Amino acid sequence: MNPLILDDLCERLQLTEVARLAGPRADSAAAAQDPYTAYLADLLQAEVDARQQRYVSSRVQMAHLPFRKPLDTFDFAFQPSIDERQIRELATLQWIDAAANILFLGPPGVGKSHLTVSLALQAIQARQSVYFVTIQDMIADLRRAWEDNRFPARLAVYTRPKLLCVDEVGYLPLERLDATLFFRLVSARYERGSMILTSNKSFSEWGEVFGDAVLATAILDRLLHHSTVVNIRGESYRLREKKRSQGRDGLLVPPASGTVHA
Repeated sequence: MNPLILDDLCERLQLTEVARLAGPRADSAAAAQDPYTAYLADLLQAEVDARQQRYVSSRVQMAHLPFRKPLDTFDFAFQPSIDERQIRELATLQWIDAAANILFLGPPGVGKSHLTVSLALQAIQARQSVYFVTIQDMIADLRRAWEDNRFPARLAVYTRPKLLCVDEVGYLPLERLDATLFFRLVSARYERGSMILTSNKSFSEWGEVFGDAVLATAILDRLLHHSTVVNIRGESYRLREKKRSQGRDGLLVPPASGTVHA
């Protein structure tokens, strides 16, 4: 076939990867004496892979993920309090189909956000809609919408995604109106869409976070009804990296002379 005709057909069908690889892969297939069906399957697989990569890249950007760390980059050995099998099971995303939630609890730096982003990436790869936001940014956005009489439309931004990830719950206390707006969000998503929340506060402290024990109980009642709670207890990854960096930079050095004491 005339290469120009093939290029035209690929352009019409938007097969950009097939057009790019058809010639080189044909030469390789001929040299290896591969059957035509294997050559065609190879080209189509390359097209599918390229489209998936473009899809994931665009959806990661739309989801506002703060970084891109897949689950395989998580150091489970450093956090023995985490059940790796449980996290791997969560990565199958069955809980999203059930509109259930995940709550990661623990002190700063233990990997809550990392696990959240990893599961969000897994969901994006499975072509689920995802949105990531800190609770401070989300509440500030919803409060502006409330004051401008456009709250329902703005709330839809956070209820529409199949998975909503809310980071840093509890790092700062919320005013009464803000806590009420968060309750409205949780109620709107209840049994309709999944959430992942990270918090450095135990549930017994959420009354202080939301400024009202009754309201906090109502929020937790909806979040925990269908949920998995993962408590992480361990050292901060950031502190570990700081210690390593200090060692590499020679900041932890023995005395210049004499005996080194332990």
